[in-house]
Amino acid sequence: MNFSIIDFIIGLTLINTLPHFVLGIWKGRMFSGLGFGNTQNILYGLLNFGISISLFIYQYGFDGLLQNEIFLGGLFVVISYFVVGKLCYKYFHQIYFLKKKDSSST
Repeated sequence: MNFSIIDFIIGLTLINTLPHFVLGIWKGRMFSGLGFGNTQNILYGLLNFGISISLFIYQYGFDGLLQNEIFLGGLFVVISYFVVGKLCYKYFHQIYFLKKKDSSST
């Protein structure tokens, strides 16, 4: 088994996308390569995603996306968060604060 540094960076940046993007839209405080803050974390997550997909296409081409099920699965999860992350935040955030508001008024 040969260790490939480019494959390591592809996986590292793909996985690093999720915590920064999710905590950015959920307004969690986490230090990123671009500093503290929601916007910085979202941008850093997108930067990681761009690096990962670019390196993958450079290394394996577009056809490689369909032939590498592990990367495709990770990519599906990342894109799912890009699409529904903000909706989930709004929905669960509203429910949490409505319950908290109702419990404090009783």
